[in-house]
Amino acid sequence: MRFMMLMIPKGYEKAEPGTMPDAQAVAAMMKYNESLQQAGVLLALDGLHPPSMGARVSFPGGKPRVTDGPFAETKEVLGGYWMIQVKSKEEAIAWASRCPASENEVIEVRQVQEFADFPPDVQQEVGTFLESQKRS
Repeated sequence: MRFMMLMIPKGYEKAEPGTMPDAQAVAAMMKYNESLQQAGVLLALDGLHPPSMGARVSFPGGKPRVTDGPFAETKEVLGGYWMIQVKSKEEAIAWASRCPASENEVIEVRQVQEFADFPPDVQQEVGTFLESQKRS
């Protein structure tokens, strides 16, 4: 099963462009990332720039509207993520629990929807799309 571990640092929603973590925090996180890699569970990971450097696309009335960051109404934002492959939700939670996060950080653990999780009609639509991509 694939899980995303989503880092949610409190206060990051107000961070200035170019805000970076301190070297000590990065060093601790690199050790953690190395342990994920050595265990063979790490698929991908990345940190994200603050929302002040991002944009949101919403769809009022079905039409796209772009709003540049920062986003005043936002209370929580993602600071980064890990994609891991483990045998259970409990194992994913165990990995998240080992993270050297600070007290102002939360890690949300979410299972990735796999093809087999979808009902047959949705699988049919996805299969049709995938077949068309192979021909392109």
